[in-house]
Amino acid sequence: MSTLSSSLIKLGVLTGDCDAFLLAAAAKRINKFNKSTFFCFDEIEVSRFKLDFRFEKADILRLKSELRVPDVLKMPNRTEFSGLICLCVMLRRLAYPNRLSDLQKYFGFSPQDLSYIFNSMINHVYGNFYHLLTSLQLWWLSLEHLKEFSGALVRKGCPIPSCIGFIDGTLHKTCRPTRSQQEVYSGHKRSHGLKYQSVVTPNGMVANLYGPIPGRRHDSYMLHESGLLDKLAVHLGGQEMYLYGDSGYPLHRSLITPHIGNQLSDQQKLFNLTMSKLRVCVEWEFGEIDKQFTFIDFKKNLKIFLQPVSKYYFVATILKNCQNCLYECQTSKYFGVKPPTLEEYLRNQNLN
Repeated sequence: MSTLSSSLIKLGVLTGDCDAFLLAAAAKRINKFNKSTFFCFDEIEVSRFKLDFRFEKADILRLKSELRVPDVLKMPNRTEFSGLICLCVMLRRLAYPNRLSDLQKYFGFSPQDLSYIFNSMINHVYGNFYHLLTSLQLWWLSLEHLKEFSGALVRKGCPIPSCIGFIDGTLHKTCRPTRSQQEVYSGHKRSHGLKYQSVVTPNGMVANLYGPIPGRRHDSYMLHESGLLDKLAVHLGGQEMYLYGDSGYPLHRSLITPHIGNQLSDQQKLFNLTMSKLRVCVEWEFGEIDKQFTFIDFKKNLKIFLQPVSKYYFVATILKNCQNCLYECQTSKYFGVKPPTLEEYLRNQNLN
């Protein structure tokens, strides 16, 4: 407890001054939940805040509120910390592959406390917002908005009048595991890792994320396991709308792929070229996740059987979507489609 707190408590107790006693109790509470002698939110320069935490300083309290981070978080070891500082710890850790000892110099907490804080925040965001990447029954994915997406693609030259987004798989590289190495080894990428399947819409949002599956598996296998196309067909209710994927995917009533073969007509070649230029937005968003939250791209520190690496990727994707809601991304600007607001995205506005 600080000298100021001790003096105020003595003053309140000895003189019966209720205001002094309440002030001392408040000071004691602040010291209890903000143990850091290094980190002060108000003193961080606005110009470097986004560099360190990936969100503007003016938006961080709004993000805390919409992520439903409580004012005080209780850790598994029964220590308690300010919710705002816990959010900052998670964002700072994901922003760059820092060691806990590096963050200790930044926040002033012990590595053990930082580990508790980081994992508790990851579990909080994943547990409360996982459905935003797995359910199609969301307000911003209504038929009205899907028609807006298809219109935006047509304006960019898409030859498919009812295309609503793009699908692709990515290998999230990890450290070589101590067991089951062949399961997670991708011969194509020459690396160990876990695969994920993403659907990106013209407003720059990752609308659906499936995974992880072993890195050796093919994209078509992942599509089958996800059941995404059947869910999409139900969601569309008979409407003729399609996703577009590369040649690694099979044709389906809700999925269109490029023409393949050695003797394609000029029209077919033009179709493939046009759709390839539009489909690259999926790669933009994969790259943006790794760029903004570089911690998940440092494979030497991602150990499959020791860390919840899949949770890290899901949480980073949710946060990337939150960034897009606040600042818009390259895909959104390119197609001219506004993403939902932060509140619309995180408040679970289901269609049902």
